[in-house]
Amino acid sequence: MHQTVATERSGATRIDQVMAAIRSRIAARTLTPGSRLPSVRAFAKAMQVSTSTVVEAYERLVADGTIHARPGSGFYVAAPLAPLSLAEIGPKLDRAIDPLWISRQALDAEGLLIPGCGWLPASWMPEEAIRRALRLAARADAAVLTDYGGPLGLPPLRQLLARRLADHGVTVPPEQIMLTESGTQAIDLVCRFLIEPGDKVLVDDPCYFNFHALLRAHRAEIVGVPYTPTGPDIAAFGAALAEHRPRLYITNSGLHNPTGAVLSAVTAHRILKLADEAGLTIVEDDIFADFEHVPAPRLAAFDGLDRVIQIGSFSKTLSASMRCGFVAARRDWIDGLADLKIATSFGGGRLAAELVLGLLTDGSYRRHMEALRARLARAMDETIERLGALGIKPWLKPAAGMLLWCELPEGIDASEMARACLADDIVLAPGNAFSLAGNAGRFLRFNVAQSADPRIDRALEKAMAGARSAGLG
Repeated sequence: MHQTVATERSGATRIDQVMAAIRSRIAARTLTPGSRLPSVRAFAKAMQVSTSTVVEAYERLVADGTIHARPGSGFYVAAPLAPLSLAEIGPKLDRAIDPLWISRQALDAEGLLIPGCGWLPASWMPEEAIRRALRLAARADAAVLTDYGGPLGLPPLRQLLARRLADHGVTVPPEQIMLTESGTQAIDLVCRFLIEPGDKVLVDDPCYFNFHALLRAHRAEIVGVPYTPTGPDIAAFGAALAEHRPRLYITNSGLHNPTGAVLSAVTAHRILKLADEAGLTIVEDDIFADFEHVPAPRLAAFDGLDRVIQIGSFSKTLSASMRCGFVAARRDWIDGLADLKIATSFGGGRLAAELVLGLLTDGSYRRHMEALRARLARAMDETIERLGALGIKPWLKPAAGMLLWCELPEGIDASEMARACLADDIVLAPGNAFSLAGNAGRFLRFNVAQSADPRIDRALEKAMAGARSAGLG
């Protein structure tokens, strides 16, 4: 009797799994209205279930109107195209550790402490300089306040960016720089330009978690490569190229997010050699460049913007409210990217570009960044010391910047810590939100500029004590 019930339940579970897999493909738009489902035999093999299980699952999906059968032809998607749900694409995570959920909480953080976020507190930003730039902009020509920007963006700012990139060894004329609304928009445009749904894209593991969300929005297949203190693991990188033949590799090579590591020159040269052999394009996100005391090697500098596209913005150093980023790329790609920018956002934000130009040229930005780098260095030391007293150790000590990648004591799970600290109004960033393979279950990313409040230490200590008690129980 018990065996019969168990068998029935197991069969029902397998049928549910097949149905869920089909619905997930429809939600992810890999199956669209009118498209044919895999044959019963092929899907049974793919799901490692019996053909009768797939037949029953398909019949139930026909009954609820999700698919329909065409005699002698097969089964086809009948449901209307569902709205794209990023939460349905990729590994199923507890909503408290889902990357988009973390971002939502941090962005709408009234009353919350946000040591897991990736930006500076408002009090650390150059508020007076911004107000001064706004007053100057208010007296500018009407066109500055009311007109669209040109397709490539404000020429004087692009000229200034070309000079700034040269300081990092990246030689590029202003005509090969296009302003965007943000660094994220720049990556989005590059993905629209270079990849199709189903294309494979390499990312670091761990990497900035919004890379995952953005690539899923483009319905790319994401492949992770383990990251080391000097850059991606070269052997794993080469093996991924040979096995998956990816279209793009997206990375940070200044200060890496989330680890704070710096790409070495040796690793950079090896990556570029492998990329050249494989025909791989590299997108280098360099939004933390101005936090460095000494510039790290840049892939774009070694490559000369042949296979590398470089991206940057000023949301981390000036203002996240004043949206302005840029992309530097090959001359023959910039026109296509400009067309995509027009198609998706028409003209750029001219006022934001004028404000950024004023802030970069009035002499205050250099002083602001010098003070900010010193302040972050102090905060880094203090945060490492406080977390160390709790048994939370850095994976490495970053040379600069705000991010600290930390390992929890043995037996403590970062996602459980995140859930426990949420009860105390603290938003953490657990490691598996950054890891495609889910190999960072004992890691947390801290923002040292957002981690000074003693309530954070108390909440961490309380959560760890609770985790240890549960383990003993």
